[in-house]
Amino acid sequence: MNQIIIGRFIAELRKNKGLTQQELAQKLYVDRTTVSKWEVGKIVLV
Repeated sequence: MNQIIIGRFIAELRKNKGLTQQELAQKLYVDRTTVSKWEVGKIVLV
């Protein structure tokens, strides 16, 4: 899978759970901008 497809998948799952980027970030102990970058495919998930 490429980063853009993964990002769209993350965004879709987050929205289906009714979470904002901020709420997801808090649950994962990351910054909101990190979640945003994941969703647009700018950060590689390791």
